[in-house]
Amino acid sequence: MVQLYCISILHKGGVSATWLKSAFDLQKFGYFQRGSVQEFMTFFCKTIVERTSPASRQSVKEGEYMCHVYVRSDNLAGVVISDQEYPSRVSHTLLSKILDDFTQKYPSNWTCLTEKDVSFPQLNQYLNKYQNPKEADAMTKIQEDLDETKIILHHTIEAVLQRGEKLDDLVAKSEGLSIQSKAFYKTARKTNSCCSF
Repeated sequence: MVQLYCISILHKGGVSATWLKSAFDLQKFGYFQRGSVQEFMTFFCKTIVERTSPASRQSVKEGEYMCHVYVRSDNLAGVVISDQEYPSRVSHTLLSKILDDFTQKYPSNWTCLTEKDVSFPQLNQYLNKYQNPKEADAMTKIQEDLDETKIILHHTIEAVLQRGEKLDDLVAKSEGLSIQSKAFYKTARKTNSCCSF
């Protein structure tokens, strides 16, 4: 069964991105894992927005997950994290719709907003509504700008990072991840490395 895990809205201001709002569905994960998984999804969302040029879209495959990002020319950004089976076309259509709706409620001055300032319950509604992409796709038409926009598929987050950057180094330096989440990452990395060819 296809799954949407996270929808996030950020503002890309120069080098860094500011978190504006997010919604998560982490029921698939164990109760004690959810906090660490949410922290990592937050970390990936922020990292990929910071590494995406304005007025562009990309899709990044990381393990069994897909991270779709759209940074508009005004630097408002949206990110969807899903499993690999979730259609990327639906994800990018959803990102356009969410950012348009957010702009109607908060038309400008995103640099002054923080997550505490933003009330946008529609994000949770979209997360629930779009869990079934077939139903969501029937309700949504493909937007013209999606056809005109080049979507770049990267096979890992490593391809998005700048030359010489390593994900392990970013995780180690990150102030946004707790010690528990960093330990979870290291354990998961070791467990997965034994099985790769």
